Amino acid sequence: MFIGLVRHGETDWNAAGILQGQTDIPLNESGLKQAAALAERLSTEKKIWDAVLSSDLARARKTAEIIADRLQVPLLAPDTRLRERYFGEVEGTTEPQRVEKWGADWRSLKLGAESDAEMRARGMSLITELARAEEASNILIVSHGSFIAHLLQAMCSTLQDQRLGNLSYSILSLNEEKWEPVLHNCTQHLDTVKQ
Repeated sequence: MFIGLVRHGETDWNAAGILQGQTDIPLNESGLKQAAALAERLSTEKKIWDAVLSSDLARARKTAEIIADRLQVPLLAPDTRLRERYFGEVEGTTEPQRVEKWGADWRSLKLGAESDAEMRARGMSLITELARAEEASNILIVSHGSFIAHLLQAMCSTLQDQRLGNLSYSILSLNEEKWEPVLHNCTQHLDTVKQ
């Protein structure tokens, strides 16, 4: 079984450095082009994906629609467990705004954000469910940067923790109850996209 993890395409808030969290912001033109670039790449590679699954947030859902349509595979109903971390009071702010309001050490404050453990637990509940399905399928998941970074660490602790850019693409393979990396944080398909 393979699980693919793709971060959604760019939004205007990504471009402006605004923390989105679970705020539902759509893809911008660049994000649409990025999604199309990955869809094109995947259409030229060996077919491994049986279906595409995404968060219910618009930026992930639209990215997933573009990919599923190009690959001609089913787009499954969205799953709220794949949403980005809820960032509480800091959603909708830039780093300079956060520093001005809460100080340089704002990350250590309790500002209503979902914890790492809570986010990983909801992600792993879905992964476990997919792996235990009667007919395990190779599922390409479209989700969000912070969520995917934590999910990758939960699935495979040997992976290097890296910032995941828009439309980063990773693949993990399940071998004897253990997830192993096949591809990590690849963005070669974006070389064709004019920013």
